[in-house]
Amino acid sequence: MTPDHVREAFAFQAEACRTLGSPFMGQLCGLFATRDWPESEIKRKVFAWQGDLSPRAESVPLRLAGALHALYLTGRAFEGIYPPASVSDDTLWDAVKTVLVSECTFICDWVRSAPQTNEVRRSAVLIAIGHVVAERFGLPIRMSELGASGGLNLMWDRFGVKIGDQLYGRDDVLMFDPEWSGDVPPLAQPDVVERRGVDLNPLDPTNPDDALRLQAYLWPDQPDRLQRTRAAISVAQPLVDQADAIAWLEHRLPHQEGLTHLIYSTVAWQYFPAEARARGRRMI
Repeated sequence: MTPDHVREAFAFQAEACRTLGSPFMGQLCGLFATRDWPESEIKRKVFAWQGDLSPRAESVPLRLAGALHALYLTGRAFEGIYPPASVSDDTLWDAVKTVLVSECTFICDWVRSAPQTNEVRRSAVLIAIGHVVAERFGLPIRMSELGASGGLNLMWDRFGVKIGDQLYGRDDVLMFDPEWSGDVPPLAQPDVVERRGVDLNPLDPTNPDDALRLQAYLWPDQPDRLQRTRAAISVAQPLVDQADAIAWLEHRLPHQEGLTHLIYSTVAWQYFPAEARARGRRMI
């Protein structure tokens, strides 16, 4: 029988996925919450997990789902089962049970690392910010991204965003067309002359294994997200250093005459310890 803490973690993740537009992931995580797992090392590993395995902490449901999606993306499992196919709960769970045993070594290795996404849609906002910074200061820009993952959002000036009838940036790699409210950005063109990021566990999008990890946490019934990430990977560079973000930032902070220093994170700042955030603000 599935322990209560495991069942609750997967049920919570199932509802979150449904709410965030992935009914398939809701179905998959719901099965992990309600069905009997086959005897395997991954079952023993998850059921005996030390610490909080819920999405509020170590996100074990996402780790496991990412491992299964990686197997699908590499053609090792779930052909005709994962989207765009649509199958019953019993058919999906039968396939999952088989893979939990046959690919146990791969899955156990995968779940050792925390989930890592690099949601490139965040660049739509960064493009707008770049135009505001260019108009306000009129200087070339150097960038420092904290918690940059694979560095895809360090490439925002290679992408474009359409707001109304106006294109900001470029449309040859990736175009965003978001719903936009409020004032539109100025037309001043940002000139990025230097970019670097930091992460505790950086991914190199030019490395096939790391590129797979960046894609594995984008769910199979959301192909538009996969397409955007693959487009960003196609022009990506290894731009992210492995370090503590605030210690790294200290060495980036001395002002360089004639440049605007744009320091940002797209999601990571909230996860830094409060003391580190306070130190970072003081330094800036």
